Amino acid sequence: MAEIIISVLLVFGSAFVLLGSLGLVKLPDIYARLHAPTKATTMGVGALILASAVDHSVARGKLSGQELLVTVFFFLTAPIGAYLLSKAALHLRLSAGAAKLPPPEDE
Repeated sequence: MAEIIISVLLVFGSAFVLLGSLGLVKLPDIYARLHAPTKATTMGVGALILASAVDHSVARGKLSGQELLVTVFFFLTAPIGAYLLSKAALHLRLSAGAAKLPPPEDE
C-alpha cells in the first residue's frame, strides 16, 4: 500500500514540476513567468518531499525530521524569492507585456 501512495505522489509531483517548468518557458512576460514556477513547482516539490517522508517512515518505522525541515525551508523561500524578483521587475519598470529585460543603462 505504501508503494502505491509513494508512486502516486511521485507522479503527481513530477507532473506539477513539469507544468511549472513549461509555464516558465512558455508564458509571455516576467510576471506570468514568476507565477508558474512558484505555484506549480511548490506543489510538485511538496508532493515529492511527502513521498520521500512516506518512504523513510515506512523503511525506518519512524517519521524523519529532515523532510519536514526541507519542506518548511522550501515553502518559506520560494514565495519570498518570487516576491523579490517581482519587486526587481517593478523597480526596472518592466511592463506586463515585456518579454525581455531592457538593455543596461550606460553610466
